[in-house]
Amino acid sequence: MSQAEILVSGATGRTGAAAIDELRKMGKTVRAYVRSDDDRAAALRQRGLETAIGDFTDIDAIRIAMEGIRSAYFLHPIAPGIVRAAAYFAQAAKETGVSAIVNMSQISARRESTSHAAQDHWVSERVFDWSGVPTTHLRPTFFADWLVYPHFAKEIWATRKIQFPFENGRHAPIPADDQGRVIAHLLAHPEGHEGKIYPLHGPVEMNHTEIAAIMSDVLGVKIEYAPTSIEEFKDKMENLYKFPPFLVQHLVEVAQNYRDGVFSGTNDAVEKITGAPALTVKQFITNNRAAFE
Repeated sequence: MSQAEILVSGATGRTGAAAIDELRKMGKTVRAYVRSDDDRAAALRQRGLETAIGDFTDIDAIRIAMEGIRSAYFLHPIAPGIVRAAAYFAQAAKETGVSAIVNMSQISARRESTSHAAQDHWVSERVFDWSGVPTTHLRPTFFADWLVYPHFAKEIWATRKIQFPFENGRHAPIPADDQGRVIAHLLAHPEGHEGKIYPLHGPVEMNHTEIAAIMSDVLGVKIEYAPTSIEEFKDKMENLYKFPPFLVQHLVEVAQNYRDGVFSGTNDAVEKITGAPALTVKQFITNNRAAFE
Protein backbone atom coordinates (compact mmCIF):
# COMPACT_ATOMS: atom_id res chain seq x y z
CA MET A 1 0.00 0.00 0.00
CA SER A 2 1.09 3.58 -0.64
CA GLN A 3 0.84 6.62 1.58
CA ALA A 4 -2.88 7.22 0.98
CA GLU A 5 -4.47 8.87 4.01
CA ILE A 6 -8.19 8.57 3.21
CA LEU A 7 -10.20 5.45 2.30
CA VAL A 8 -13.38 5.81 0.24
CA SER A 9 -15.71 2.86 -0.13
CA GLY A 10 -18.37 2.95 -2.82
CA ALA A 11 -15.77 4.71 -4.93
CA THR A 12 -17.57 4.05 -8.22
CA GLY A 13 -20.96 5.20 -6.88
CA ARG A 14 -22.36 8.71 -6.96
CA THR A 15 -21.41 9.97 -3.48
CA GLY A 16 -18.09 8.11 -3.35
CA ALA A 17 -16.99 9.35 -6.75
CA ALA A 18 -17.99 12.92 -5.88
CA ALA A 19 -16.09 12.70 -2.59
CA ILE A 20 -12.97 11.49 -4.41
CA ASP A 21 -13.16 14.37 -6.90
CA GLU A 22 -13.42 16.89 -4.07
CA LEU A 23 -10.63 15.28 -2.05
CA ARG A 24 -8.30 15.39 -5.04
CA LYS A 25 -9.07 19.09 -5.48
CA MET A 26 -8.05 19.49 -1.85
CA GLY A 27 -4.75 17.74 -2.53
CA LYS A 28 -5.57 14.65 -0.46
CA THR A 29 -4.27 11.18 -1.24
CA VAL A 30 -7.11 8.65 -1.60
CA ARG A 31 -7.40 4.87 -1.61
CA ALA A 32 -10.56 3.53 -3.26
CA TYR A 33 -12.13 0.39 -1.82
CA VAL A 34 -13.86 -1.50 -4.63
CA ARG A 35 -15.56 -4.87 -4.82
CA SER A 36 -13.81 -6.26 -7.89
CA ASP A 37 -10.80 -5.52 -10.03
CA ASP A 38 -12.83 -4.64 -13.12
CA ASP A 39 -12.85 -1.89 -15.73
CA ARG A 40 -14.13 0.64 -13.21
CA ALA A 41 -11.24 -0.15 -10.85
CA ALA A 42 -8.83 0.17 -13.75
CA ALA A 43 -10.32 3.57 -14.60
CA LEU A 44 -9.68 4.73 -11.04
CA ARG A 45 -6.05 3.65 -11.29
CA GLN A 46 -5.69 5.44 -14.62
CA ARG A 47 -6.73 8.61 -12.79
CA GLY A 48 -3.84 8.05 -10.38
CA LEU A 49 -5.86 6.56 -7.52
CA GLU A 50 -4.77 3.60 -5.47
CA THR A 51 -7.31 0.79 -5.22
CA ALA A 52 -7.92 -1.91 -2.62
CA ILE A 53 -10.06 -4.88 -3.64
CA GLY A 54 -12.61 -6.53 -1.36
CA ASP A 55 -16.12 -6.35 -0.03
CA PHE A 56 -17.82 -5.85 3.31
CA THR A 57 -18.10 -9.59 4.04
CA ASP A 58 -14.30 -9.95 4.38
CA ILE A 59 -12.92 -8.30 7.51
CA ASP A 60 -9.35 -9.14 6.52
CA ALA A 61 -9.72 -7.37 3.18
CA ILE A 62 -11.16 -4.32 4.94
CA ARG A 63 -8.31 -4.31 7.44
CA ILE A 64 -5.70 -4.46 4.69
CA ALA A 65 -7.46 -1.62 2.88
CA MET A 66 -7.26 0.50 6.05
CA GLU A 67 -3.53 0.14 6.63
CA GLY A 68 -2.05 3.64 7.01
CA ILE A 69 -5.44 5.32 6.66
CA ARG A 70 -6.41 8.32 8.80
CA SER A 71 -10.12 8.64 7.92
CA ALA A 72 -12.59 6.42 6.06
CA TYR A 73 -15.97 6.67 4.34
CA PHE A 74 -18.48 3.86 4.87
CA LEU A 75 -21.20 3.37 2.27
CA HIS A 76 -23.33 0.24 2.06
CA PRO A 77 -26.01 -0.31 -0.60
CA ILE A 78 -29.69 -0.71 0.29
CA ALA A 79 -29.24 -4.45 0.72
CA PRO A 80 -29.02 -6.98 3.55
CA GLY A 81 -25.80 -7.16 5.53
CA ILE A 82 -25.16 -3.58 6.59
CA VAL A 83 -25.01 -4.30 10.33
CA ARG A 84 -22.31 -6.94 9.92
CA ALA A 85 -20.51 -4.72 7.42
CA ALA A 86 -20.51 -1.82 9.88
CA ALA A 87 -19.13 -4.07 12.61
CA TYR A 88 -16.33 -5.32 10.34
CA PHE A 89 -15.54 -1.79 9.16
CA ALA A 90 -15.44 -0.43 12.72
CA GLN A 91 -13.31 -3.29 14.01
CA ALA A 92 -10.83 -2.94 11.14
CA ALA A 93 -10.67 0.79 11.83
CA LYS A 94 -9.89 0.15 15.51
CA GLU A 95 -7.17 -2.35 14.64
CA THR A 96 -5.43 0.00 12.20
CA GLY A 97 -5.76 3.21 14.20
CA VAL A 98 -8.17 5.03 11.90
CA SER A 99 -9.15 8.22 13.71
CA ALA A 100 -12.39 9.18 11.93
CA ILE A 101 -15.23 7.52 10.03
CA VAL A 102 -17.93 9.19 7.94
CA ASN A 103 -20.99 6.95 7.78
CA MET A 104 -23.66 7.33 5.10
CA SER A 105 -27.00 6.67 6.78
CA GLN A 106 -30.42 7.98 5.74
CA ILE A 107 -33.01 10.40 7.06
CA SER A 108 -35.48 7.58 7.79
CA ALA A 109 -33.00 5.74 10.04
CA ARG A 110 -34.96 5.17 13.24
CA ARG A 111 -35.33 2.50 15.91
CA GLU A 112 -39.05 2.22 15.15
CA SER A 113 -38.77 2.26 11.35
CA THR A 114 -40.92 -0.27 9.48
CA SER A 115 -38.31 -0.32 6.68
CA HIS A 116 -35.84 -3.11 7.38
CA ALA A 117 -33.10 -1.14 5.63
CA ALA A 118 -33.79 2.06 7.56
CA GLN A 119 -33.84 0.23 10.88
CA ASP A 120 -30.58 -1.52 9.94
CA HIS A 121 -29.04 1.86 9.17
CA TRP A 122 -30.02 3.06 12.64
CA VAL A 123 -28.48 -0.03 14.25
CA SER A 124 -25.34 0.44 12.14
CA GLU A 125 -25.04 3.98 13.47
CA ARG A 126 -25.10 2.56 16.99
CA VAL A 127 -22.44 -0.04 16.07
CA PHE A 128 -20.08 2.74 15.00
CA ASP A 129 -20.87 4.71 18.15
CA TRP A 130 -20.17 1.66 20.34
CA SER A 131 -16.88 1.01 18.56
CA GLY A 132 -15.27 4.13 20.01
CA VAL A 133 -13.92 5.19 16.60
CA PRO A 134 -15.09 8.81 16.19
CA THR A 135 -17.87 8.71 13.60
CA THR A 136 -19.97 11.34 11.84
CA HIS A 137 -23.35 10.14 10.57
CA LEU A 138 -24.97 11.65 7.48
CA ARG A 139 -28.73 11.40 7.06
CA PRO A 140 -29.71 12.76 3.64
CA THR A 141 -33.26 13.27 2.48
CA PHE A 142 -34.20 11.92 -0.98
CA PHE A 143 -31.43 12.52 -3.50
CA ALA A 144 -32.11 14.96 -6.33
CA ASP A 145 -30.54 12.18 -8.40
CA TRP A 146 -33.81 10.22 -8.16
CA LEU A 147 -34.98 12.43 -11.01
CA VAL A 148 -32.12 11.37 -13.28
CA TYR A 149 -31.60 7.71 -12.40
CA PRO A 150 -31.84 5.94 -15.78
CA HIS A 151 -35.07 4.01 -15.11
CA PHE A 152 -36.88 7.04 -13.69
CA ALA A 153 -35.48 9.59 -16.17
CA LYS A 154 -36.44 7.39 -19.12
CA GLU A 155 -40.00 7.10 -17.80
CA ILE A 156 -40.29 10.82 -17.03
CA TRP A 157 -39.10 11.74 -20.52
CA ALA A 158 -41.31 9.17 -22.29
CA THR A 159 -44.52 9.98 -20.40
CA ARG A 160 -43.81 13.63 -19.51
CA LYS A 161 -44.89 12.67 -16.00
CA ILE A 162 -43.28 12.17 -12.60
CA GLN A 163 -45.08 9.13 -11.22
CA PHE A 164 -44.13 8.73 -7.57
CA PRO A 165 -46.42 7.73 -4.65
CA PHE A 166 -45.63 10.77 -2.52
CA GLU A 167 -48.98 12.59 -2.60
CA ASN A 168 -48.35 16.23 -1.64
CA GLY A 169 -45.40 15.55 0.63
CA ARG A 170 -42.41 17.85 0.56
CA HIS A 171 -38.64 17.64 0.71
CA ALA A 172 -35.57 19.65 -0.33
CA PRO A 173 -33.75 17.45 -2.88
CA ILE A 174 -30.04 17.04 -2.17
CA PRO A 175 -27.68 16.14 -5.05
CA ALA A 176 -25.16 13.34 -4.60
CA ASP A 177 -22.40 15.72 -5.72
CA ASP A 178 -23.14 18.05 -2.82
CA GLN A 179 -23.14 15.11 -0.43
CA GLY A 180 -19.77 14.10 -1.87
CA ARG A 181 -18.40 17.54 -1.04
CA VAL A 182 -19.65 17.18 2.53
CA ILE A 183 -18.10 13.73 2.83
CA ALA A 184 -14.76 14.99 1.52
CA HIS A 185 -14.58 17.92 3.92
CA LEU A 186 -15.49 15.73 6.90
CA LEU A 187 -12.86 13.17 5.91
CA ALA A 188 -10.21 15.83 5.39
CA HIS A 189 -11.05 17.82 8.53
CA PRO A 190 -12.99 15.60 10.98
CA GLU A 191 -12.15 17.66 14.05
CA GLY A 192 -15.27 18.98 15.73
CA HIS A 193 -17.62 16.71 13.81
CA GLU A 194 -17.05 13.54 15.85
CA GLY A 195 -20.25 11.95 17.10
CA LYS A 196 -22.45 14.36 15.16
CA ILE A 197 -25.53 13.40 13.12
CA TYR A 198 -26.07 15.71 10.16
CA PRO A 199 -29.38 15.66 8.27
CA LEU A 200 -28.59 16.78 4.72
CA HIS A 201 -31.14 18.78 2.73
CA GLY A 202 -31.09 20.91 -0.37
CA PRO A 203 -31.74 24.66 -0.12
CA VAL A 204 -35.47 24.73 -1.01
CA GLU A 205 -38.27 22.47 0.24
CA MET A 206 -40.94 21.70 -2.38
CA ASN A 207 -43.50 19.15 -3.48
CA HIS A 208 -43.35 17.21 -6.73
CA THR A 209 -45.77 19.53 -8.51
CA GLU A 210 -43.25 22.33 -7.92
CA ILE A 211 -40.37 20.05 -8.95
CA ALA A 212 -42.22 19.17 -12.18
CA ALA A 213 -42.70 22.87 -12.94
CA ILE A 214 -38.97 23.51 -12.59
CA MET A 215 -38.14 20.53 -14.80
CA SER A 216 -40.60 21.81 -17.41
CA ASP A 217 -38.88 25.19 -17.44
CA VAL A 218 -35.37 23.73 -17.79
CA LEU A 219 -36.20 20.99 -20.30
CA GLY A 220 -38.56 23.06 -22.41
CA VAL A 221 -41.40 20.52 -22.30
CA LYS A 222 -44.41 20.18 -20.04
CA ILE A 223 -43.71 17.76 -17.18
CA GLU A 224 -46.55 16.93 -14.79
CA TYR A 225 -46.63 15.30 -11.40
CA ALA A 226 -49.01 12.34 -11.58
CA PRO A 227 -49.00 10.77 -8.11
CA THR A 228 -49.60 7.04 -7.95
CA SER A 229 -50.67 4.78 -5.12
CA ILE A 230 -48.04 2.99 -3.08
CA GLU A 231 -49.50 -0.30 -4.35
CA GLU A 232 -49.03 0.76 -7.99
CA PHE A 233 -45.48 1.90 -7.28
CA LYS A 234 -44.68 -1.41 -5.58
CA ASP A 235 -46.00 -3.35 -8.57
CA LYS A 236 -43.86 -1.28 -10.93
CA MET A 237 -40.71 -1.81 -8.86
CA GLU A 238 -41.28 -5.55 -8.69
CA ASN A 239 -42.43 -6.27 -12.23
CA LEU A 240 -41.02 -3.49 -14.42
CA TYR A 241 -37.81 -2.43 -12.70
CA LYS A 242 -37.15 -5.89 -11.19
CA PHE A 243 -35.80 -4.40 -7.97
CA PRO A 244 -34.78 -6.96 -5.32
CA PRO A 245 -37.35 -7.62 -2.55
CA PHE A 246 -35.29 -5.97 0.21
CA LEU A 247 -35.11 -2.71 -1.77
CA VAL A 248 -38.81 -2.87 -2.68
CA GLN A 249 -39.79 -3.31 0.99
CA HIS A 250 -37.67 -0.31 1.92
CA LEU A 251 -39.07 1.97 -0.79
CA VAL A 252 -42.65 1.01 0.00
CA GLU A 253 -42.20 1.91 3.66
CA VAL A 254 -40.31 5.15 3.03
CA ALA A 255 -43.00 6.23 0.55
CA GLN A 256 -45.37 6.28 3.52
CA ASN A 257 -42.68 8.01 5.61
CA TYR A 258 -42.45 10.66 2.91
CA ARG A 259 -46.21 11.24 3.02
CA ASP A 260 -45.91 11.54 6.81
CA GLY A 261 -43.25 14.27 6.57
CA VAL A 262 -40.16 12.29 7.59
CA PHE A 263 -38.24 13.57 4.55
CA SER A 264 -39.31 17.21 4.86
CA GLY A 265 -37.26 20.17 6.01
CA THR A 266 -34.26 22.12 4.81
CA ASN A 267 -31.01 23.39 6.27
CA ASP A 268 -27.67 24.91 5.34
CA ALA A 269 -25.47 22.04 6.55
CA VAL A 270 -23.84 21.67 3.13
CA GLU A 271 -22.79 25.31 3.07
CA LYS A 272 -21.64 25.32 6.69
CA ILE A 273 -19.44 22.26 6.20
CA THR A 274 -18.09 22.97 2.70
CA GLY A 275 -18.30 26.74 2.35
CA ALA A 276 -20.59 26.54 -0.70
CA PRO A 277 -24.37 25.99 -0.80
CA ALA A 278 -26.06 22.94 -2.25
CA LEU A 279 -27.45 23.13 -5.76
CA THR A 280 -31.07 24.03 -6.34
CA VAL A 281 -33.29 21.68 -8.34
CA LYS A 282 -33.08 24.07 -11.29
CA GLN A 283 -29.28 24.04 -11.21
CA PHE A 284 -29.23 20.26 -10.81
CA ILE A 285 -31.56 19.56 -13.75
CA THR A 286 -29.66 22.08 -15.89
CA ASN A 287 -26.42 20.23 -15.12
CA ASN A 288 -28.03 16.87 -15.91
CA ARG A 289 -30.04 17.64 -19.04
CA ALA A 290 -28.24 14.81 -20.83
CA ALA A 291 -30.13 12.25 -18.69
CA PHE A 292 -33.26 13.14 -20.66
CA GLU A 293 -31.74 13.11 -24.15
